[in-house]
Parts: sequence; structure tokens; C-alpha cells
Amino acid sequence: MTESPANKIKHSIMVMSGKGGVGKTTVSVNLGLSLALYGKVVGILDADITGPNVPKMLNIEDATMTGEEDQTIHPVELPVGADGAVRVVSMAFVIGKDSPVVWRGPLKMQVLKQFIETVTWGDLDYMLIDLPPGTSDEPLSIAQLLHPDGMIIVTTPQDLALLDARKAIDMSRSLGIPVLGIVENMSGFTCPKCGKAIDIFKVGGGMKAAEELRVPFLGRIEIDPAICETGDSGKPFILNVQSKTAEAFDEIVRKIMAHYEGEKWTPEPSAK
Repeated sequence: MTESPANKIKHSIMVMSGKGGVGKTTVSVNLGLSLALYGKVVGILDADITGPNVPKMLNIEDATMTGEEDQTIHPVELPVGADGAVRVVSMAFVIGKDSPVVWRGPLKMQVLKQFIETVTWGDLDYMLIDLPPGTSDEPLSIAQLLHPDGMIIVTTPQDLALLDARKAIDMSRSLGIPVLGIVENMSGFTCPKCGKAIDIFKVGGGMKAAEELRVPFLGRIEIDPAICETGDSGKPFILNVQSKTAEAFDEIVRKIMAHYEGEKWTPEPSAK
């Protein structure tokens, strides 16, 4: 009997948001790269079948996943730092960047199953599953196929976004998946000219929700124009910018590694 590729994944983490537009894919990609800078081999499963954006952010839209005669598929791999790597699987590699996916749920679930069971992910320290918004088919299928051992909730500080984040946390608990914590994205803005902090979308809602729901608060990521610019250009933010925002991503990654690998482990990241 062939061993399931999922058995070679040490830790699989679902990255969810209750609604769209909160920067979940941006967080997923930059957390994955941050882990790789610590020498980790990281898989990123772009589970948003109808709106895959991970390859765009990594400037690998024109790459292809190679296959073998036994129908196994190899992910697209990017070396990161001295020893790390990011391996990516996305529907964007299959259909091309301008082609729509007009599918019902069962077809999407079949593709996700193939991405998990026929992709030769190899040995992974971490897999991040970038899910589409909401609490419907995709997260349920991933939970059944991969049995993730953690979930990260991405939200923005507004009350409406936080309401949906609570739904994602309730779903996680109903599935028996531990909530690693909440990331508050687009959390304030620091004027680059005067250094004044401006709370465009309010600040602190994610921390308040974490306290109320008794889950960890992983950190807050400010609005940073460089994130938008690097994402659009395919030059990953975390590999090209040194800033307070980059430090925030690093702090979140350290909390994730401390959770899985113990607080006694105090790594230093590889050079960018």
C-alpha cells in the first residue's frame, strides 16, 4: 500500500477568514516565506480553487507542476534563504491566470483531494492551507483529508470582519482543530512622513476577540503600501522589505514555531 503524502507533513495549518478582503492570502504567503527563512521546508496549498492568487504573489504564474507516469504531481518549488524552501500547489498552474473556474462544489472537492493525495509534497515541516473565505465546502474537505493540527484566523479590526472571524473559530472548534490564534491584519497605519499612527480601520479588535473567545492573539500587521506593491509585482514582501511590518510577521512565525517546537528553541532567521 502506498504511503499517503500527507504522512510526510509534520504540521498542517489551515489559514481561514470568515469573509473576503482581509488579506488572508497575503498573510499565508508571507508566513510561509518567514518559516522558510528559518530553514523550514514549507508547503503552501492554494485551496481557493476559483480564485487562486498565491502564484501571482510569488511571481510563479508561468510555472507548471510537473507530473509522472504514475500520475503523481510535483509542486513548484522555490528555494528560500540558506536551507529553506516553499513548495506551492495551485489551480492557477493548471488553468492559467486568466481562465475562470466555473465549477460546483463536488468538482472543487475532487481537485483538492488530488492536490493532497497525488502531489509528491515530500517531507514538509509545515503546510499552510490558504482557504477561500467562509466556512463551507473547502475547509470541511481539507479537515477530512488532512486532519490539520492548527488553524490561524485572519481578520481586520472592523466589527463586521470580527463577527465572521468568530464563526471561523466556532467551526474550528466543532471540527476539533486547535486555534493557534488570531492575526489582526490592516491594523492601523503609520505615516511614513511624520511617523504618526492613524487608525484607519480601528485597532485592537482582533485582540479583543481573542480575549473574549479565549484563543491566542498572534499579532497585528499594519497597513503597509509595500505589501501591496510587492504582492502585485510578485516580489514577496518578506524577502524584499525590512520594516516594522516585516518584524510583525517574524514575531507571529516565532509564536507558531514556539507552539510546535517548544519555547526553548530560539532560532535566528537565514539572511534574506
